[in-house]
Amino acid sequence: MTKPSLPELLHAAVTAVGGTERPGQAAMAEAVAEAVDDNAHLLVQAGTGTGKSLGYLVPALAHGERVVVATATLALQRQLVERDLPRTVDALHPLLRRRPQFAMLKGRSNYLCLHRLHEGVPQDEEEGLFDQFEAAAPSSKLGQDLLRLRDWSDETETGDRDDLTPGVSDRAWAQVSVSSRECLGASKCAYGAECFAEQARERAKLADVVVTNHALLAIDAIEGAPVLPQHEVLIVDEAHELVSRVTGVATGELTPGQVNRAVRRAAKLVNEKAADALQTASEGFERVMELALPGRLEEVPEDLGYALLALRDAARTVISALGATRDKSVQDEDAVRKQALASVETIHGVAERITQGSEYDVVWYERHDRFGASVRVAPLSVSGLLREKLFAERSVVLTSATLKLGGDFNGVGASLGLAPEGTAGDDIPQWKGLDVGSPFDYPKQGILYVARHLATPGREGSRTDMLDELAELVEAAGGRTLGLFSSMRAAQAAAEELRGRLDKPILLQGEETLGELIKNFAADPETCLFGTLSLWQGVDVPGASCQLVVMDRIPFPRPDDPLMSARQKAVEEAGGNGFMAVAATHAALLMAQGAGRLVRATGDKGVVAVLDPRLANARYGSYLRASLPDFWYTTDRNQARRSLAAIDAAAKVNDQ
Repeated sequence: MTKPSLPELLHAAVTAVGGTERPGQAAMAEAVAEAVDDNAHLLVQAGTGTGKSLGYLVPALAHGERVVVATATLALQRQLVERDLPRTVDALHPLLRRRPQFAMLKGRSNYLCLHRLHEGVPQDEEEGLFDQFEAAAPSSKLGQDLLRLRDWSDETETGDRDDLTPGVSDRAWAQVSVSSRECLGASKCAYGAECFAEQARERAKLADVVVTNHALLAIDAIEGAPVLPQHEVLIVDEAHELVSRVTGVATGELTPGQVNRAVRRAAKLVNEKAADALQTASEGFERVMELALPGRLEEVPEDLGYALLALRDAARTVISALGATRDKSVQDEDAVRKQALASVETIHGVAERITQGSEYDVVWYERHDRFGASVRVAPLSVSGLLREKLFAERSVVLTSATLKLGGDFNGVGASLGLAPEGTAGDDIPQWKGLDVGSPFDYPKQGILYVARHLATPGREGSRTDMLDELAELVEAAGGRTLGLFSSMRAAQAAAEELRGRLDKPILLQGEETLGELIKNFAADPETCLFGTLSLWQGVDVPGASCQLVVMDRIPFPRPDDPLMSARQKAVEEAGGNGFMAVAATHAALLMAQGAGRLVRATGDKGVVAVLDPRLANARYGSYLRASLPDFWYTTDRNQARRSLAAIDAAAKVNDQ
């Protein structure tokens, strides 16, 4: 029997999910198949509505080797495992004459730990050792959550937190889960044979397609101990998020509270001398942190250096001593020891990393209203790490609706450790960039309006002209507005101002869960939703409820962001343009994501309004505009208002 062609397979899969075949999707599938067959790398930009999930799943399944798909968001993981993969596998089975298996794999703390559920949490000294189910009053929210988790443990097949609906608080989940460092290991654990995390790993080992997240992919790359099964093809969806997720995993943090917890956990398990030394080092660190002012530390201050050296040495002593001491009064000693060891090893690792002082690391103080001061350390760049760990031994396909910034893929490529497209060399990963476009007719469906007449936004201070403009636009649109703000303070100020001025419901991020806010926003066309970062890329509301997307200003990183400013400075010292490579690239990605909230379906129409004249006037404005969908462009405020009023009137007719 002849092997089915890729167009045949794609047609079967698209029909099975009830979709429409699109030229961009077909072009993407061909390019992915070619990259996988040639063991090459591909960056592919596929606009909203292209059907990119099938564009990579079909050629990957047809290839027959094991594939890992890594996504940034929970929503896409669920969509792949619960909808796209089951239907695609069913559709391809008769053609391929085999049924590819698929599985989901996450980090260990996402799964219910049966040992912790049944044996209780090793508690810190001052709280005493207790059964958390007895101690949390059943009437309290925590008690109710824990009782529900206990019942759920008997019926769940996966133990995956995301399969529990409704969910529980982070505090409740922490009582029944462990990190990989705290885990006893299947062979030493009384519940090892039933362990949900181990079962997920076993399923992944047998699967043809393993769906995971960027964080686990980063851990697999950074920590050297393989978490993911061997695979020949890696597909990174939502790839515009990868660098920030990998940076997050590679970032270390120390806080006085965290160090105190480690001291309490270790105290019962080591000799008095070792415990006292860690306690003294902890107190010294706490004193230094009381005076910490937020900002980058170009050099580690002397007092912090001494405090960290003392912590490092005391932690090392405790780690050595933990193996030897047996305390008969400690129940479930293995679990208590493992938790203590995990805490102390983290402190030792971060303290040593900062005191060693690599030129490739950035160190800074942060201050949080609720949690106090912390010292953090992050890599100046993850591009070298990604080049070495990601592209070495497999074919990699990276895809997103926003990878082409300022007209080409080289900016995103550089952040991933790739040389400019077409650069030849023995140790240089070869890659191709492909933009398969979008099924939407952006010039006819959307307008990009830049409020050129407004004053340039300053760092602080109220922007009364911007708020006046915003109120006029929202009024013209009849509500239907998603407001994307560069800071929470700006979002709150705008919500407060417009609630006083307009007779439209204004929802504000933080006043309700994000899911609830988006549901309420979609349900009522007159409603507006204002918020910050997670709304720039987390909202999918097709139809008449979202016909105006407003950005209050170009979302450059804050000038006092220690990591971004360090990265910018490093590019400049190497002879490059730090502002364009770091700040403008960051802003372009966010603006492309934000503008992508407007047109989510073929019938959608509306306006993206940027209330920052720099997008029209500044030299870098053309680079940012070239990163956005190809909307019809205007700086005429009357034109923008007339268009919004016409779109609102048409939507009202359709609503009747």
